[in-house]
Amino acid sequence: MESLHITKPFLQKAWEKSSFEQPTAIQTEAIPVILQGEDVIAESPTGTGKTLAYLLPILEKIDPAKKDPQTLIMASSRELVMQIFEEVQKWAEGSGITGASLIGGANVKRQIEKLKKKSPQVILGTPGRVEELIKMKKLKMHEVKTIVLDEGDQLLVPEHLKTIESIIKSTLADRQVLLFSATLPEKTEEVGRGFMDDPQLIKVNRATQKNGKVDHYYIVTERREKAKALEKIGRLKDMKGLAFGKDIGDLSVMADKLDYNRIPVGLLHSELKKNERQYALQQFRDGRTNLLLATDVAARGLDITGLTHVIQVDVAEDEKQYLHRSGRTGRAGASGTVISIVTPGEERTLKSLARKLDLQLKEKTLYAGELVDAK
Repeated sequence: MESLHITKPFLQKAWEKSSFEQPTAIQTEAIPVILQGEDVIAESPTGTGKTLAYLLPILEKIDPAKKDPQTLIMASSRELVMQIFEEVQKWAEGSGITGASLIGGANVKRQIEKLKKKSPQVILGTPGRVEELIKMKKLKMHEVKTIVLDEGDQLLVPEHLKTIESIIKSTLADRQVLLFSATLPEKTEEVGRGFMDDPQLIKVNRATQKNGKVDHYYIVTERREKAKALEKIGRLKDMKGLAFGKDIGDLSVMADKLDYNRIPVGLLHSELKKNERQYALQQFRDGRTNLLLATDVAARGLDITGLTHVIQVDVAEDEKQYLHRSGRTGRAGASGTVISIVTPGEERTLKSLARKLDLQLKEKTLYAGELVDAK
């Protein structure tokens, strides 16, 4: 930690409690630059420790004696805001630093009360609600020195741009802007630069990230038998799995079948109400369900610790999507398993992806409640 110039005792204590051994590649590269006050555009895959890469230097710099917002962290989804808020609470423990989450859809009066009562130094929010509270003069931005755009490629889209520009302009002229994203399209980088002053560009790829051992398996079955295969995977011992599918309708039907067959399962997609998504996530995090079915969009940016399995109900469309999905297991040195359930036609696509990604693929079958070699 000291090699990264993180010196505050509360952060060192939280690091010891976290059982992390080494900082990740993105943390090693980004933290010293952020501490120097530079603007940063950072691209690093899902599961590489991006949140802490900006959170640790921010908490290091905050003055707990000042009861004004000093940092604003924005994300595009309520779930992601709440997830980052939990990290702030965990890492700021014992520091006197407080945070407040301001998300659309929640009671605005209650949020105003929270701002008055808590005088938080860290504000986390979705752009619409943050702007609304600034315009109501309930959220004061004159002491905000750092703005974070988390999952920047989801934030810097046409529908949010005017809002984000208006928020950034309401802060100090010598502010620091940090943009973090798992994928960084040229357009996002270009728009981000417009809000910054000579930013440092940091890119970390999957290869530079020390992940644990991940096994890549596949099961061949007919399309109509995929739910049955998923059910058998759901019964594997000590399994905590995130299953990806493309079609909301197909995933919903599968969830119903699994539920009927007494497999505790959660569902995550964009057509569910906010409270339904939160409930499904909480049930999964608490271990009341051991299988979560999700679309790629709904699972974007969510950090779920302790995943043992990633299951592809539909084969990934390209290498990037395969890496996004598989990168959710085998984190922080733990081992993990990726299982693709493929039809004979999809098997060719999967093998082609594996060649491009230089992955060792093994065919498996489910027998007597266990994954065994197919041949």
